[in-house]
Amino acid sequence: MRALHVGLRVCVLERSLSFYQALGYEVIGEVPETGIGHLTMLKLPGDDFVTLELVSHPDFVPGGGDSPLSHLVLQVDDMEVARTQLSARGFDVEEATSPDGSPDFWTARVADPDGNCIELVQWPPGHAVGLTAADFA
Repeated sequence: MRALHVGLRVCVLERSLSFYQALGYEVIGEVPETGIGHLTMLKLPGDDFVTLELVSHPDFVPGGGDSPLSHLVLQVDDMEVARTQLSARGFDVEEATSPDGSPDFWTARVADPDGNCIELVQWPPGHAVGLTAADFA
């Protein structure tokens, strides 16, 4: 496994984008209207891949019970092997699904003891180690 990026819930996307861009982050791509909100992928100039995902949802209220951490994303080489190993260790791992319907791109979620979401990702063969601008072309 390897860490891919962190999903961070934000209240006002434009305000957060201005802040992170002032820190040096650049927008790599966006995924509008997902089940968890509008996703904006960022990376620093020295990074090869996306390292921060801003998750903007109109229902998010800081301090309203939701953690600002949306999710941590980990890459796995083989989703079924990872799910089997984690299940054997007592983790409740959801069934894997394919975000694009292909037979070789899989995601699944597992929660840590505090309920924080960890997303497991198996990239299709030939995909870069992390998210790049090519994923949003």
